[in-house]
Amino acid sequence: MVKTLGYMITFTTYGTWLQGDERRFVKDGITYAANQSLADSNKQDLSENPVKLSKNHRVITAKAICEKADELNQKILALAVCSNHVHILVDYVPIPMGKIVSYYKNAAQVALRKFGLTGRIWTKGFDKRYCFDEQALRSRIDYVNSNHKDSLFSPSIY
Repeated sequence: MVKTLGYMITFTTYGTWLQGDERRFVKDGITYAANQSLADSNKQDLSENPVKLSKNHRVITAKAICEKADELNQKILALAVCSNHVHILVDYVPIPMGKIVSYYKNAAQVALRKFGLTGRIWTKGFDKRYCFDEQALRSRIDYVNSNHKDSLFSPSIY
């Protein structure tokens, strides 16, 4: 049986990366091409304004995620907190991934609320990418560390 070494979790801020988006989008692990009519329809369905995280919000989010990882005994291998999404690459722990994501989203939300951010912050759901070997792990770490220009990423945070 193949052992899971880690996985990359991605979740977005509310209303900023809708299905149909020109940057492509992921649903149920499948990446789809842009679809302007779908994006327009989803935009009209928003109940609140889209959420973009400021630099301060990104610092707060990163700190909350790192603190929660410590509580869960889960090692963060890479972390990018961008204005509109979060990538977390973590080692495997025997906790269902849906719970892990909930823990991270909730920890960040609680911290952001203390600093005045109100309303809905995160989109429902998340994307996951499993790493079953060192090459996959390294590839995901490199992706998180090098492809996010507006991210707050610092190994020193963790």
